[in-house]
Amino acid sequence: MLRLAPPNNTRFTQAQSFNATYGGGEANVAASLTQFGIPAAHVTAFPKNEIGDAAVNYYKQLSVETTHMLQRGKRIGTYFVEFGSALRASKIIYDREYSAMAMAQPEWFDWDEIFKGAGWFHWTGITPALSENCLQITKQAIQKASEKGITISADVNYRSNLWQYGKTAQEIMPDLVNGCDIITCSERDASDIFGIEVVAGIENTFINSSVQMMAAFPKVKKILTTRRTTHSASHNALKGIMYDGLVYTESQTIDIEPIIDRIGGGDAFIAGYIYGELMLETAKEALDFAVAASALKHTINGDVNLVSVEEVNDIVAGDTSGRIKR
Repeated sequence: MLRLAPPNNTRFTQAQSFNATYGGGEANVAASLTQFGIPAAHVTAFPKNEIGDAAVNYYKQLSVETTHMLQRGKRIGTYFVEFGSALRASKIIYDREYSAMAMAQPEWFDWDEIFKGAGWFHWTGITPALSENCLQITKQAIQKASEKGITISADVNYRSNLWQYGKTAQEIMPDLVNGCDIITCSERDASDIFGIEVVAGIENTFINSSVQMMAAFPKVKKILTTRRTTHSASHNALKGIMYDGLVYTESQTIDIEPIIDRIGGGDAFIAGYIYGELMLETAKEALDFAVAASALKHTINGDVNLVSVEEVNDIVAGDTSGRIKR
């Protein structure tokens, strides 16, 4: 997507200019992984014009493989973000109807070719929310990845105002999640999308929700999410939690103040976790890396987490001083 934001925390009604950048759930994960040295490709459709060219070039600069970024259609999906501060919350307005990706055709994507050499496939609940075609594209990708034995992860990412084409997340998402190995899903998402209700009075609601989700979706082996304490729009505390069917794991908590830009923080978290799964030894190490990566994202303008493994490891080790590196 193209992201447009009024500068300097101004409101939409004050804006005389907008800062432009590019982002989106799966794209943010791919670009974050390449910063960690993990090869990643993004599959999408951009318009066949200069804006589409600019989007492709942006990801090329971040070392994301762009071979499967098709350029067809007339417009790029757009969203506007007004950044809050202190007591004022941020706001987002989507403009994604009739975008190149929303109008993409399933036959455009050769998943046998796309998945050559791939070991991991990640998708988000935003994509099937865009259109019936995007739903079919997502289904085909999950089926083909499953046939090939590729690890499949998903961030269920429930955005109720995106489901506008006659289908609901409650109808569609269970079938898609049924093909996943790892998902990011909070208790609220489990309730809103899958009808999973936490047993009243139970101490750990996340474990209870996850046990029910795993019973409903036997292929899912790990469920993770973040816990955020929101002191204000500019000050949060963040930790990660995970359940694998037997063991509950909790990361360290990281205090983040001031927040520069929290959009993409969830994508940074899952990218950090994927890195940890591939490169680190324990679930605790992977979760600590993931939450530290997400915390750093809150300090960076734009959707993408432009940080290195070394910078994340410094946060994991407790170096949150922000001292100049010389």
